[in-house]
Amino acid sequence: MRVTKERDGGIVRRVRLIGDDGEPVGPVCRFLDHLGDREFSPNTLAAYGYDLKYLFTFLDREGLDWQDFRAPHVLALLAFLRRVPSRRPAQRLGLAVVAGGQDGPGRLLSPATVDRILAAVSSFYDWAIVAEEYDHGVSPVQMRTDPALARVPDRHQPYMGRASRQQPVRRVVQVKRPRRLPRPMNEPDLEALLSGLKRLRDLAMLLLMLDGGLRPGEVLSLHLQDISYGRRRVTIRKRDDHPHGARGKSRTERVVDLHEPRTLEAVSRYVMHERPLEAASPFVFLVGRGRQRCEPLSYDALVKLFSRRMSALGLRTPETTPHALRHTHATAMWEGGMRELSLQKRLGHASPESVKIYTRVCDEAVLAEYTQALENKR
Repeated sequence: MRVTKERDGGIVRRVRLIGDDGEPVGPVCRFLDHLGDREFSPNTLAAYGYDLKYLFTFLDREGLDWQDFRAPHVLALLAFLRRVPSRRPAQRLGLAVVAGGQDGPGRLLSPATVDRILAAVSSFYDWAIVAEEYDHGVSPVQMRTDPALARVPDRHQPYMGRASRQQPVRRVVQVKRPRRLPRPMNEPDLEALLSGLKRLRDLAMLLLMLDGGLRPGEVLSLHLQDISYGRRRVTIRKRDDHPHGARGKSRTERVVDLHEPRTLEAVSRYVMHERPLEAASPFVFLVGRGRQRCEPLSYDALVKLFSRRMSALGLRTPETTPHALRHTHATAMWEGGMRELSLQKRLGHASPESVKIYTRVCDEAVLAEYTQALENKR
């Protein structure tokens, strides 16, 4: 069983799940087409395809038809996923769960991956019920209201507040995961990273993430017309035309002001002196060398150049990814006094809940009361 991607001009237009018999898995392909009609990103379509591949692998192993999948089978699916080895190479350093000892199959699927697969299965059966392809009116992945979540004081509330009938729900079967804090980079490491860069392109990209809080995909998706040097800002637009699939996560276009002189100065220097003059591509950041010098830079290339640089400095850790620069910017803005709503708009988060992670890094109220408690103790 495998996932295939149909491309047009390098852009993924369709994702298929192909069975062991070489034929498309009908219900999954129809579900993926539905997601495509809803303008889901190619990366999201591929993720759903790979997640549902685990479901149908489990069904084949148990001798079940997807129509016969019931709530008790979800428990068996969870047990199956918790013992499936991960075939993807480790992208982060550090400890990993290993199955079977030294001679075993290797790392297991992470709790986050297992939880995502269960969410994909839930969405698949929700679609099948609406499409009247699933003969049973209730999804096998059961949901229930979560009164504990409703009592969380800082939780984002519906528009109608307490008058709304919207109730927080969660899946009955899920994997518990820790709520991790962002890992902002410290000032000495940032200075070492930026000072030794040899290419103007690399410096401009990293500064856009560090000083503007842009996502890596948003940086790679920038067009020349998106940069306003006079007004000192960039416009983040929703685009799906990057030949290597790089794109921003948010569907909401936004404007990001860049009043630190070094950022747009670095971008301008790159465009004027290093970017290929003959390039017809509208994208700002190009490969710049070799036969593909006029092609847009890919996300994998950005990750590799960042990793190589951090490894050369002896600073590479599990948290030092390009996205860490965005975390560093958000944490600095919060500690500098930026309000949550303003920070949410600047970062392009759809929900205030996403900004809460930065408020937990340095909570001024907690720090003040802790200091007062120490003084009272003395």
